[in-house]
Amino acid sequence: MSDDDLVRRLRSGDESAFIEVVDAYHPSMVRLAQAFVSSWAVAEEVTQDTWVAVLKGINRFEGRSSLKTWIFRILANRARSTGVREQRTTPVNVSDETSVDRRRFDAGGAWSVPPSHWSDEIIDRLSSGPLVDRVRAAISDLPESQRAVVTLRDLDGLSSKEVCDVLQISEANQRVLLHRGRSRIRARFEDELAKQ
Repeated sequence: MSDDDLVRRLRSGDESAFIEVVDAYHPSMVRLAQAFVSSWAVAEEVTQDTWVAVLKGINRFEGRSSLKTWIFRILANRARSTGVREQRTTPVNVSDETSVDRRRFDAGGAWSVPPSHWSDEIIDRLSSGPLVDRVRAAISDLPESQRAVVTLRDLDGLSSKEVCDVLQISEANQRVLLHRGRSRIRARFEDELAKQ
C-alpha cells in the first residue's frame, strides 16, 4: 500500500491501518531506540510514546519524506532525549579507541598483516543462534551513534539516505559511523571466526 493511502487511512482513524504500521515497524523501532537508551524496557516505552505521537501528529505529516522515515525520526528524537536524561544519572565511559588497531598497519599505512578472509561459510556461522546473539550483544556495546547507524543499516535495512534523514546526520557522518561500528564488530569476532 502506498504511503498516501496509508496516511489517508490513518487520518480517518482506520484501526487496521494503524495495526498494519505497528506490525511493520515496531520491532525495528525498539531496536533503534535501544541504540539511545539503557534498556529494552525503556526502549519499549519510548516506542510506545512514539506511537502516541504518530497518532496525534498524523494530520501534520507533510509527505516530505516517507511515512517510515517520519515515524523513525520522531522515535530517534524521543529516544535521544530520553537517553540524555538517563545519562544525567548514568556514568559514561569515554574512549579514545580507534575503529581499527593502529598496530595492524605498517609505517606506510598498509596492512602489516591483512585481515583474514572469512570463508563462504560465514552465512552458516552467522545464522547460528549463539553467534547471532553475540553479534547483537556486540552491536549493543557500540557507542550510541554507531549503534544507531549499524542498527538501522544492517539490522533494519534502511538506505544510507533514510538513515541520514532519521538521525538527521550528514552522509559523510553516516559513512564514518557505519564504518567504525562495523570495524569494531569485525575486530571483536575476526580472530574467533578465523580459528573455526
